[in-house]
Amino acid sequence: MSKLTPVLSANWDEADSFTITGYKRNGGYTAIAKALEMPADEVIQLIKDSGLRGRGGAGFPTGNKWGFIPQGDNKEHYFVVNADESEPGTCKDTPLMMANPHVLIEGIIIGSYAIRANYAFIYIRGEVAHVVRRVQQAIEDAYAAGLLGKNILGKGFDLELVLHVGAGAYICGEETALLDSLEGFRGQPRLRPPFPAIAGLYAKPTVVNNVESVASVPAIINNGVTWFTAMGTEKSKGFTLYSLSGHVNNPGQFEAPLGITLRQLLDIAGGVRNGHKLKFWTPGGSSTPIFTDAHLDVPLDYEGVAAAGSMLGTKALQIFDETTCIVRAVLRWTEFYKHESCGKCTPCREGTWWLVQVLKDLEAGKGSEADLDKLLDLCDNIMGRSFCALADGAASPIISSLKYFRQEYLDHLAAGQCPFDPMAATLFSPIGAK
Repeated sequence: MSKLTPVLSANWDEADSFTITGYKRNGGYTAIAKALEMPADEVIQLIKDSGLRGRGGAGFPTGNKWGFIPQGDNKEHYFVVNADESEPGTCKDTPLMMANPHVLIEGIIIGSYAIRANYAFIYIRGEVAHVVRRVQQAIEDAYAAGLLGKNILGKGFDLELVLHVGAGAYICGEETALLDSLEGFRGQPRLRPPFPAIAGLYAKPTVVNNVESVASVPAIINNGVTWFTAMGTEKSKGFTLYSLSGHVNNPGQFEAPLGITLRQLLDIAGGVRNGHKLKFWTPGGSSTPIFTDAHLDVPLDYEGVAAAGSMLGTKALQIFDETTCIVRAVLRWTEFYKHESCGKCTPCREGTWWLVQVLKDLEAGKGSEADLDKLLDLCDNIMGRSFCALADGAASPIISSLKYFRQEYLDHLAAGQCPFDPMAATLFSPIGAK
């Protein structure tokens, strides 16, 4: 089997891939006809059997999440798509919606039918105005074609789909903060339980799925469980989008089976930029513990990455070569998390502020070796002690950078400034040493 398995991205290079005409020409909107012929519970079971796991970061089984919605409760059910892609380095849902928004809409129709929801929402980040316009046009075209609204395909199923544009808060990527924002409140994580499957949007049973998770459903319905499970690994089935960015010759989206390695992806992407070598990389975005060149052959699936000490996350592979200062990179990420903390809980609100202060001093070559232990102590006091995973995401790259590059922190202190500054002494500068 080829290293790449283009399914979601198969037709992105076509000029009209984003239109309903282009989507239908390539077999689009045939899966809903199949799904609406099946009992809703059979659709849920099929997705369970496929082993499709959430592509938004946590990797929770999608079919199980759908199955948690109680039936026969005489309550309205809601299907919500999390398109608030905002983490540094993460860029898979945005190009997917730009190139083929209709596959997302078809997945929403199938998912809503499965959980008996007559109202669905796409929560999208407000900064990507061009994508907002494209998705909104796709929704209007689907309504005009009778694929949304009343009595879809004459099967007696009704679905209203609303596109909700967020106001630029990273925290709203957390599912309960997203639900609060949808309701018109300030986006802040909720205390759980109750979980969204019991009391989600408007306190009604709600499914919240990532864009890529939902967009993967039509292909599974059309091609079957055996086809999907033939790709990937034992516990991480199927295909997924890997986003390569940073110091690579050909960055971009690479759709491949789960379990491929970074070494294989770099081969496809033309390798690290010419004349340089890999120093460190993120397997799942800036909120995941970093890896080094020693991890090039780690299988990029949920189990393989976890066993190596990180998280697959959003599969945002940020590649950094030897010219990058690890302290400066971690500082920039931490500044982002400090800025985006919603302030609801003290460990995150105060902890991220202090992390930035200590890192700023270390990056400038100020302080002492004891400050490295202080950093780890701060991380220990915020990890696992906040309402959501933002604080964990802020601490993870710091802890892992100290694990693999403690000496580089010490080099800053020895130089009295960042040794990667071109004006610093060549003794400490990989740039000057060339």
